[in-house]
Amino acid sequence: MPKLLLHAEGFIVLVCSLFMYQMMEFSWWLFILLLFVPDVSALGYVVNKRVGAVVYNIVHTYVLALIVLGIGYVSELPVMMMLGVIWVAHIGMDRMCGFGLKYPSAFQDTHMQRF
Repeated sequence: MPKLLLHAEGFIVLVCSLFMYQMMEFSWWLFILLLFVPDVSALGYVVNKRVGAVVYNIVHTYVLALIVLGIGYVSELPVMMMLGVIWVAHIGMDRMCGFGLKYPSAFQDTHMQRF
């Protein structure tokens, strides 16, 4: 049941992000172009599993994405708001698909599998 809830939560976050993106009338070409940029954080695994997990997890939690979105909103910087929404959408999409935060034991060992 918790795994299903995490998938549903990711779906809702993704849908809300898409709705917000549409309401702000940002470029859908940029959305498509930038949607997978957070996955570059997996390059941390080139160093080792621990560094890879830390870097990946920092980029794949909502904390920084929402900070970027919030700063963009408060500062009235549309580019930052756009990047924040795309970042949140990416994380929601990952959760919806079953990709989770990583444990340092292996890339495939995530919080989505540990139930």
